[in-house]
Amino acid sequence: MQQQNPGTDAILKAMQEREKEQLQLLSLSNSLVNISSIADLSAIVQQRLKPVAGFDNFIVAVTDEHEKQYSIFYHDNDKTLSELNHALHEVTDGYFNTALNSAEPVTFDLLNSNNKRNNVPFFIQKAQQAGIREVIAIPLHYHKHNPTILFLFFKKPQSLNRTLIRLLKGLSFQLAITVSNILVTLKIEKHLKTLQHSGALSNTAPIQIQQHEVSCGLDSMDEKNSGNFSGIIGKSQEIQKVITLINQVAASDSGVLLLGESGTGKEVIAHAIHMNSAQKNKTMIKVNCAAIPVNLIESELFGHEKGSFTGATERRIGKFELAHNSTLFLDEIGELPLEMQTKLLRVLQEKEFEPIGSKNTIKVNVRIIAATNRDLQQEVTEGKFRSDLFYRLNIFPILIPPLRNRKEDIPLLSAHFINEYCSKTQKKTITLSAKVNEAMMLYSWPGNVRELKHSIERSILLATGPTIKKMHFPENNGNNSIQNTEEHHIKSLEQVEREHILKVIKLCNGRISGPNGAALKLGMPSTTLISKMQKLGIQKGHLVVNRE
Repeated sequence: MQQQNPGTDAILKAMQEREKEQLQLLSLSNSLVNISSIADLSAIVQQRLKPVAGFDNFIVAVTDEHEKQYSIFYHDNDKTLSELNHALHEVTDGYFNTALNSAEPVTFDLLNSNNKRNNVPFFIQKAQQAGIREVIAIPLHYHKHNPTILFLFFKKPQSLNRTLIRLLKGLSFQLAITVSNILVTLKIEKHLKTLQHSGALSNTAPIQIQQHEVSCGLDSMDEKNSGNFSGIIGKSQEIQKVITLINQVAASDSGVLLLGESGTGKEVIAHAIHMNSAQKNKTMIKVNCAAIPVNLIESELFGHEKGSFTGATERRIGKFELAHNSTLFLDEIGELPLEMQTKLLRVLQEKEFEPIGSKNTIKVNVRIIAATNRDLQQEVTEGKFRSDLFYRLNIFPILIPPLRNRKEDIPLLSAHFINEYCSKTQKKTITLSAKVNEAMMLYSWPGNVRELKHSIERSILLATGPTIKKMHFPENNGNNSIQNTEEHHIKSLEQVEREHILKVIKLCNGRISGPNGAALKLGMPSTTLISKMQKLGIQKGHLVVNRE
């Protein structure tokens, strides 16, 4: 029997360990992505991070707007946090600034260090009294302003090994984004409370509809210095969150990943980010990765020299070169082939590329805004999207809500699209009947704002008078028209469940249990299925079984 080479075994084991680390990092990052509250962060810290890192306390400190003092933003011990009572500490206390200026995690030995000086932070003193002997400080680099530091407290010194340090460093950027998202959410909640107290959110408040060249169905917040949000219409809380995130990221040069279903308005969000950035006076370059043939994507992005391949009759400047010192919007990034993902990652990392057929290297400074309607995290798991590129793009994710989650915006959007189309075609103003308005609120809008816009345009063309009395909606049951709310029948969950169970049982020729039974296909024990059938009133007489 042939024996394995000990060196090969060691390499294989090391590869397996790194792969395990990467999977753990991916899992923890995914857990942090959608967190927007302190309660959610606390759950991840206690349930996921603490068992892995073995710390005694997990603390996040954030500076004020002047970057001269900082306070404890999060402490995993609520009692201790209340005792700190938002105390301010000097950034130059030897702890915060030392960690901030280091590229690596910094260790503070509380057992042997001299902590009798006057500027020792109060929370460090409290920790030392509680038996903490070591502090690991990790900078959470995200914003150029308002820097953040993660402090991990340990009662047993040298609790962190190299593996855990790599893991925490890998999580640091996503954790920084998570902290930022929570701060943004708190700011939104405070702003909404102010609006409610002032009556600005009253349902009777007059609504101003503005004309814009383009629209994705959003409307900016009515706050001072809110920026340029041309084409944005809506007053829902979901859209206000998007606007706040745009305000948060636009002025930086950070990459942005826009997530959302087709038709939600990702391109207009990208345009709003660009128009509120330092590059607003330059053209934003757009690339739809799904609309370019695979063999032409590299040329489209990076350009080519004349004669570099068949059909290259002249030199072509690529989109990256055109977007130098500006913004490059990569729409449908999930459609990019794996080979191009590798080349794109290289350009993002090195900020340089070579056009096809050229030996010259072109350096570029480009801000990337990417968009997708795919679940890129799932694509990474399935090996369809590079994990390193995902993390490179996912610096600041913005989830754009589907129209069904912000139906209070439908009247605003409808009025806008009617005004826009009538103005463009010089038609008289047209209105929607009450029944059509009700039907629009009941419809799920799978095509989102884009579908709403096209439905309005089609209805205006078909209208025979000053009022739209009928709007057509595609229906799965073959009924292509909803004329009023009476015709729009909504089934109860019990009805849907009953019909589905009956359908599966009929497909299984009446068999309930066994390897070919309905219970297995429905993913439940046969006893549970029988109980559900009894509850839903499904009897043997209801089962029409074809036994030819």
